[in-house]
Amino acid sequence: HPAALPGSSQACPEDVGILALEVYFPAQYVEQAELERYDGVEAGKYTRGLGQQQMGFCAAHEDINSLCLTVVQRLVERGRLSWDAIGRLEVGTETVIDKSKAVKTVLMELFRDSGNSDVEGIDTTNACYGGTASLFNAAAWVESSAWDGRYAVVVCGDIAVYATGNARPTGGAGAIAMLVGPNAPLVLERGLRGTHMEHAYDFYKPDLASEYPVVDGPLSIQCYLRALDRCYAVYRRKAESQRQQAGIQQPFTLDDFKFLIFHTPFCKLVQKSVGRLLLNDFLAAPNPDTSGGLYKGLQPFRGVKLEDTYTSKEVEKAFQAASQEIFNQKTKPSLLLSSRNGNMYTPSMYGCLASLLAQCSAQDLAGSRIGAFSYGSGLAASMFSLRVSQDASPGSPLDKLLSSLADLPARLDARKRVAPQDFAEIMKRREETHHLANHTPHGSHTDLFPGTWYLERVDDKYRRQYARNSGGAKMPFSQLLTAAPSPGESLGGQFLMDKSGEATREGSALLGALPGPWGPWPDRTSVRHQRLQRPLHPEQTVLGAMGQSLEGQRLRGRD
Repeated sequence: HPAALPGSSQACPEDVGILALEVYFPAQYVEQAELERYDGVEAGKYTRGLGQQQMGFCAAHEDINSLCLTVVQRLVERGRLSWDAIGRLEVGTETVIDKSKAVKTVLMELFRDSGNSDVEGIDTTNACYGGTASLFNAAAWVESSAWDGRYAVVVCGDIAVYATGNARPTGGAGAIAMLVGPNAPLVLERGLRGTHMEHAYDFYKPDLASEYPVVDGPLSIQCYLRALDRCYAVYRRKAESQRQQAGIQQPFTLDDFKFLIFHTPFCKLVQKSVGRLLLNDFLAAPNPDTSGGLYKGLQPFRGVKLEDTYTSKEVEKAFQAASQEIFNQKTKPSLLLSSRNGNMYTPSMYGCLASLLAQCSAQDLAGSRIGAFSYGSGLAASMFSLRVSQDASPGSPLDKLLSSLADLPARLDARKRVAPQDFAEIMKRREETHHLANHTPHGSHTDLFPGTWYLERVDDKYRRQYARNSGGAKMPFSQLLTAAPSPGESLGGQFLMDKSGEATREGSALLGALPGPWGPWPDRTSVRHQRLQRPLHPEQTVLGAMGQSLEGQRLRGRD
């Protein structure tokens, strides 16, 4: 393939994993403390009881297609990639707006101008697990005989909305796109994966006319914790088997993970989950010291059976307290997005990964193992691990990955705060109109970040039309992808114009004029024929940057 990686056909690729990661979340949110007062519940029910601070949400003019369009285009533009360099794109989502047509097929419009339609992969759905299944599939493709040397892109996105009531504060929305290939700074560890699947009605969406799920809250938490127990047991057994093959007789414990990330329906459940893993270690230890140290005071629980503890508040409190420092060190840094944007469903755990990377230094991460637990109701769950590259030097792939995510706190701070009563009205309007044909969805361009794709109209045959908010004038999806290259040259199939009709750079920087931090990929992972030209002037926006880096394409702005 003309965009294949150099030497891709000569040997099995090494260090397959995540090369780059992009995050999208809505530009508006509601404060959970204010929502408590509006809902008339006890103060702290959402903030302390659930561990949630804020909740991002989408108005009616954002849907799963627009979220995924935004995050994929952001990944390609900021990564200075050619659309030809992508050979697989797979979407994990449970936000179904069409029972036949996949989100992936809509995303292929982004590839149209490149002429690249040779892109494998399709949508994968099972509650919040689809993103992880897509990641496993992408890595398997890169490691397989079918790989042609190009990158894979994994997209996970969802809009988590609930009917009025106790579950509504556990909503959220967002999308994450990951670039997968060899020589990655975050490597999927081979042979270290534990999976558990079973049939359960803990959370499901049988009403195809509604966005709202049917939820059995207590059962869902029990299913989550049982899946965690079983995935950890399988993962630990495989890790110890690898050690034994290497002549090492040493049990695997939480100490072997420097960091732990989890699927996060709400942050308090994650804190309980760390305690749950400590309980597993405690029961597996041949002779734990209960007179001091980590297991001090836990002797009364020595004889318990895991299956008898899922509803035990005594066990939960004891091990949550004992694991507090483990949680603070290994997991708490990963909860930035979850606590401030809410549950994104399929992107949830990967939002935790992004949060961790955004708040840790390359030196602190280098060489570490990140344990990851992914869960989707119904149910499907896996525990796996990522090994971080040892190279933390300036300009290394790891350094560039962290730099690209360093703006997450600032982007969260830049969102628009919405009063609870206005939030409730927006949710009501979304509920009433999300399924309509021949409809223009309600929503303002000012409620979107610049560079965000949005749903412009649904016609009388339910065909959806999208446009991109450039911070200036908008252009419909069809024009963005087919317009002639004048008066501005195309940028990955886009034109961003001001009201006078001239190509503009002002006001159209993507998601806050954040500079593209990665620069050229190292030679070992560079895409053949990709031209990365002169360094950017500090005043140039991301949009201007892309004009100088995408296969010689440029965006001409006014001097």
